[in-house]
Amino acid sequence: MTAGLVNLDCPPPGRGGKVIFALDVPTLKETRRFVSMLKSRVGLFKVGLELFTAFGKEAVRAVQEEGGPVFLDLKLHDIPNTVSRAAEEAVKLGVEMFNLHATGGREMMRETVGRCRALAQKLGRPSPIILAVTVLTSLDEGNLKEVGLVGPIQDRVVALAELAQKAGIDGVVASPQEIVPIRKHCGPKFIIVTPGVRPAFGESGKDDQKRVMTPKEAISAGADYIVIGRPVRLAQDPLAAMDKVLEEIG
Repeated sequence: MTAGLVNLDCPPPGRGGKVIFALDVPTLKETRRFVSMLKSRVGLFKVGLELFTAFGKEAVRAVQEEGGPVFLDLKLHDIPNTVSRAAEEAVKLGVEMFNLHATGGREMMRETVGRCRALAQKLGRPSPIILAVTVLTSLDEGNLKEVGLVGPIQDRVVALAELAQKAGIDGVVASPQEIVPIRKHCGPKFIIVTPGVRPAFGESGKDDQKRVMTPKEAISAGADYIVIGRPVRLAQDPLAAMDKVLEEIG
């Protein structure tokens, strides 16, 4: 069992405890509307760079006021002191989950974990689940080669996952194609959150994602949580689309 608020043995409220809905929307009004609409069907709501840059803490509070648990997806990446202090602010906000880049290194991750758990204990609350981003799902080996990183992408992802685990991180964000090797190397309790998921019924294609699977494939492969955004958000009937996702997962 992780130190975070979300117990994997007992998923969050709603039928879609394993589903994280991406709130990539331009207004707080839409944020509240989607949370109110979907909170009985998803486990967490992802507040990412677009929404947080526009509204900051108000975005997190809007989700919480509507009864939604928050995954703060800012992918923190800086020197250890800067990242750990930013992470402490996430703890104060009461988010259930947040992430940082594994490529920030072991010291950055270890310091962040230590400070967050100490602060959570001081505040009398569970520590958020802390995730490390491995390699973005929008990248392939060709993209990595362009920035001087050569070699199989799966090997790089697994190495970053193992580094994160050694630093005390609760889990990783990785593409569905790397779920099986991560699980093999990091064990059954290591949390895997999977973006790059596209429902079988969708017509939106991969968008800017390159390493994708369907929700059913990702869960069957061993993902703890899958992130769903555009296929539901852009649907004519988002509620019906989410129900299709849940049916697909089974």
